[in-house]
Amino acid sequence: MSGTADDRATRGRDRDEEGRARSSRPRDGLGRPLPYGARGVRRQPEGVVRAPEETVVEAQALLDAGMPFHAHEVFEDAWKSGPDEERALWRGLAQLAVGLTHSARGNVKGGALLLRRGAGAVEEWEAGSGRQRPYGVDLAEVGAWARDLADVVEREGSAVDAEAWAPRLRGDQGGHATARSGQR
Repeated sequence: MSGTADDRATRGRDRDEEGRARSSRPRDGLGRPLPYGARGVRRQPEGVVRAPEETVVEAQALLDAGMPFHAHEVFEDAWKSGPDEERALWRGLAQLAVGLTHSARGNVKGGALLLRRGAGAVEEWEAGSGRQRPYGVDLAEVGAWARDLADVVEREGSAVDAEAWAPRLRGDQGGHATARSGQR
């Protein structure tokens, strides 16, 4: 796909190789579309099948880099390719990443809603599965982080710094899933 304005006008919507509608516009670090021709960040490849541990490591690196939208795509890949009994876990983690994305974009209502929805989803999955730390992820701590951040977002009513508010998914990475120092 060449991506020129004339090509888009002729074709209508951007399409991928399989003909599915897929925007080829560059994106910023929070996943927002930029104008055609602008310099964006490298897009996260979609449909990658990873081992669960790799998913957690990759998502954490993206969260630490202030790119929660991209972390959401990593979790979404696990949700779509993983075993049925883990889909709700990965979907909940994806919702948390999208909640952080919206919070960083300044979408107070949507960010808080998705953070709480994701927290509820991972806590519900934990209760149903009996697994408190799947792949090293401390679900109780991650849920507490999400609820704390939702409260901050609503109280302050403005965008948060995605990198500063990135959760620590695994306790063995140092720190914990709550906000990093200086962010409260």
